[in-house]
Amino acid sequence: MMLENQLLPEKYPQNELLICDVANMVLKDLMPQMEHPFYSLSKKPDTTIRRYEHGNDWIEIVPSVKGAATIYDKDILIYAISQIMAKLNQGEKVEKRVRINTHEFLMFTNRGTSGREYIALQNSLDRLEGTRIRTNLETDGKIQWEAFGLVDSATTRRSSGLDGRLIWCEINLSDWVFNAIKSNDVLTLHRDYFKLRKPIERRIYELARKHCGQQKEWPITLKLLHKKSGSKSSLKEFRRLIKTTVEINHLPDYTIEYEKPNDRVTFNNREEWWKDNPKNQNSLLYLPPSAYEEARKFAPHYDVYYLEQEFHNWWVNSGRPAPKNIKAAFIGFCKKIHKRKPYP
Repeated sequence: MMLENQLLPEKYPQNELLICDVANMVLKDLMPQMEHPFYSLSKKPDTTIRRYEHGNDWIEIVPSVKGAATIYDKDILIYAISQIMAKLNQGEKVEKRVRINTHEFLMFTNRGTSGREYIALQNSLDRLEGTRIRTNLETDGKIQWEAFGLVDSATTRRSSGLDGRLIWCEINLSDWVFNAIKSNDVLTLHRDYFKLRKPIERRIYELARKHCGQQKEWPITLKLLHKKSGSKSSLKEFRRLIKTTVEINHLPDYTIEYEKPNDRVTFNNREEWWKDNPKNQNSLLYLPPSAYEEARKFAPHYDVYYLEQEFHNWWVNSGRPAPKNIKAAFIGFCKKIHKRKPYP
């Protein structure tokens, strides 16, 4: 099947999009939001509290009565983050409060501009403002409980008359989001991200973009991918969804392979970034699940998936041959990181 036939069609010709001030803006997303399942994948209001655990660390997503923020609501944050990063790259002053021209936002995110789209945008702001994140963090050997929102507040301005459509909206980003932006804890997304039809497709792309990046491939067990996705479907149903995605093979940036004997998924980079450096032609190695548990013991204050990415980056750039024992090499790497810097 052709990739472009499986994506949503481009609603606006390039010359029409160029009327937007942000037409050439590069899409940016926060790496923590790509790593962990902050957003609901349901198209219906989800008012259940979701809990996501990694070893002793946990994250709870607590929705308002209007439901948890969805992965489509996240478009607003992606848009705001992209605006702020564009200003930072130009040396401009940035603030937590971001004003969004709603018509330009709808065009930029490949949405329609009918009345119902403006209503949907208002509902998205309600869910973003109402959703709270709770988590425990280890600091100085003690458990610290923290709660924060993604958006502290939101304001909208409507036109007068029977139409009453939104002219603009303003969001006041939370300290957590704003600090992550200023720390440059962001990654670039492909523009076709907004053309992905299903919530699970967006989530799978985010994980591939976060973990595979510009490397040749990223293998992961289907069970772990299911957990990281935050999908509420059964493992059997999730496996079927992945097989369908493999058959269509339409994700931006990456192709997908499924290995039935190992129940493993491998994301392969469509672009040959690794060929820019001859040393990087080796494949990304696969870590067994037990490696993550051991890594948490030796580097208790770190995100093990961040350490995994750092380890692979270090390995491919070193030009060394593949280690005979990938798990032992990874654990040794984690020990050195923790010894040099006990806290991230």
